[in-house]
Amino acid sequence: MNKTVFITGASRGIGSTCAEVLAKDGYNVAIGYCRNKEKAECLAQKLQNLGLVAKAFHIDVSVPKSVDACIADINNTYGAITHLVNNAGVAEQRLFTDITEDCWNDMISTNLSGVYRVCKAVLPRMIQSKQGSIVNVSSIWGSSGASCEVHYSASKGGVLALTKALAKEVGPSNIRVNSVSPGVIDTDMLSVFSEEDKQALCDETPLCRLGTTDDVANTVKFLLSEQASFITAQNICVDGGFL
Repeated sequence: MNKTVFITGASRGIGSTCAEVLAKDGYNVAIGYCRNKEKAECLAQKLQNLGLVAKAFHIDVSVPKSVDACIADINNTYGAITHLVNNAGVAEQRLFTDITEDCWNDMISTNLSGVYRVCKAVLPRMIQSKQGSIVNVSSIWGSSGASCEVHYSASKGGVLALTKALAKEVGPSNIRVNSVSPGVIDTDMLSVFSEEDKQALCDETPLCRLGTTDDVANTVKFLLSEQASFITAQNICVDGGFL
């Protein structure tokens, strides 16, 4: 079967590693990016140089027209999207009393509504073909909540609920929907933390280290695969036992 995976937010971090891991596993990879065009195209070229199939596609998941145009472009390039990884997201630390309406709306529009928009655009062809697998990237804070990240936690909690509900709805069409909740992963999102803060996070993690993007990407790979053919509506925490 021809496998095409679309990964949003794939120009860096977890998304970039997912693109590499899945391309090496035989997928046609559509690398979704919003602002980091150069990084996305460099990643696509790197994978192409290895003889793998990859191309960068612009998408702003907070804009419906951008989502629809991107999905149409991917369909024209590779045919139907058979697998989807909703990874695009933003994060921000802010006291609850300092969260403005705009801050709240921007966070929800990208992290939660973005998942809704991309799923809505991709699902019709999955339903028509009676096959598909979706993995949504949430966060451990979506389950436990994080101080000074109320809007982020709420958006990621919404992703968990969306995942479970959608899985039940599209299961009869042989489409699986799962999520992963990364813990403290060593990406550039941790650049705001000092080395002392990072060490404290390691100390709070039972496995005594930060997670890697490979830890998350390999979990995503499993959930997308036929090895997980009887797994749906589930969330896997990739957090080293943090929660």
